[in-house]
Amino acid sequence: SDSDENGDGSIKSNVLKSILHHKEKVDLFPSNIELSGLEAALVNTMSRETVLRNCLKTLKDKYDYIIIDCSPSLGMLTINSLAFADTVLIPVQAQYLSIKGLEQLIRTISRVKIHINRKLDISGILITMANMRTNYSKELVALLHQNYDEKLHIYKEYIPMSVKAAEISAAGISIYIHDKNGKVAKAYEALVQEVLTWQK
Repeated sequence: SDSDENGDGSIKSNVLKSILHHKEKVDLFPSNIELSGLEAALVNTMSRETVLRNCLKTLKDKYDYIIIDCSPSLGMLTINSLAFADTVLIPVQAQYLSIKGLEQLIRTISRVKIHINRKLDISGILITMANMRTNYSKELVALLHQNYDEKLHIYKEYIPMSVKAAEISAAGISIYIHDKNGKVAKAYEALVQEVLTWQK
């Protein structure tokens, strides 16, 4: 079929086989080492910007939400994610370089919206890894508000810096199991409510 010639058929099959059903009632489709070669493989693929959209569109009706966690790059994998998405939540660390790269990401999202995915919108900016006890974080957050308050929504809830959050990758469990009463877990719970309220 045409989809098989474009590589979509085999990718779609791998997607369905690789979905993990987690006991916290969340299905996961984790990446693996093979993803590192996909960027190069997509170069010669027809309609390479929409391969992911073609693979996942049959799954959209099975879920309330599909969340794609993108790497901090503007390569073909990120473009594929933007081509599939309805909205983009932009996490920005309370670091100078993260804020500096934000404008380029916003321009890329605008180009994708014009040329590939007209329904794509930015839901807002999420400040992460913030230590609001320091003047450095406070100054960067203030700079972020100064530059973007009139352009984009900035979520009031921010994700604080936490050693507990850094530990969950090694532990292989979610923050809600590792430290369910901690400040990061509570921040994410509050963020979910804010996102749902803002989208309404």
